[in-house]
Amino acid sequence: MAPTIDRQGYWGRPTSTLEWCEENYVVSFYIAEFSVGVGSWCFHMTLLYEMQLLDELPMIYSTCVFVYCLYECFKQENSISLFPIVLLLIFSVSVTLVYLQWKEPVFHQVMYGVLVACLVMRSIFIVTWVYPWLRALCYTSLGVFLLGFLLWNIDNIFCDSLRASRQMMPPGVGVVTQFHAWWHIFTGLGSYLHILLSLQIRSTYLKYRPKVKVCIVTFIGYPFSKIITRL
Repeated sequence: MAPTIDRQGYWGRPTSTLEWCEENYVVSFYIAEFSVGVGSWCFHMTLLYEMQLLDELPMIYSTCVFVYCLYECFKQENSISLFPIVLLLIFSVSVTLVYLQWKEPVFHQVMYGVLVACLVMRSIFIVTWVYPWLRALCYTSLGVFLLGFLLWNIDNIFCDSLRASRQMMPPGVGVVTQFHAWWHIFTGLGSYLHILLSLQIRSTYLKYRPKVKVCIVTFIGYPFSKIITRL
C-alpha cells in the first residue's frame, strides 16, 4: 500500500481503509487519485471510507449478477430460478452487513475472490465440456483479468520502489508505472470479454447464431457480439 506520508488536499485526511500507490493530490488539489467508474472515481478522488464502500460493494453486487447469468445460462426462455436469486441476495446482504461492521479490506477481497472463482470454474467447465469452440474467448478473458490482478499485486508489494523510480523518470514514462490504473484497465477489459462469453453461451443455447466481431473506432479495436438470426 501507499506510504502514509502524503500531501493533504481538499478532502482532508484519508479515512479509507485502503490507499494506493499513486501519489496523492499531485495533479489537483481536489483529486487525491484518478480512476474510472462513478464509485471508483469517488473513492480515489476523496479517499474517504464512505466512498470506498461506494466502490467496493458494487463489485460484489455486479459479480453476483454475472454469477447468476452464467449458472443459469442453460435455462429455457422466460424461466426464472428463485433459489440462486435468493442465495445470491443473502450472500450480498451478508457481505454488506459484515463489511459495514468489520472494516477489514481483506474480507471484501476474499468474498470478491470467491465470486470470481465461481465464474472461472463455471466458465472452464462450459468451454471444456459443452462449447469447446469458445475456449479462446474464455481464456483470453481470464488471462487479461489475471494480468490486471498481477499488476495490482506488484503495485501493492513494490510501492516504495515504484515511487522512488518515478522520481527518476520523465513524467510521461512515470505514468506508465501506475499499475493500479492498469489493474482497472485490464480487469475492466477482462470483465467485458467475459460478458461477451456469457452472451455467446446463452445465445448459442437458445439456438441463435452469435458471432464475435471487432469494431474499429479511432484505431482501437474492441470486440462485440452480434446475434444474427435464430436457427
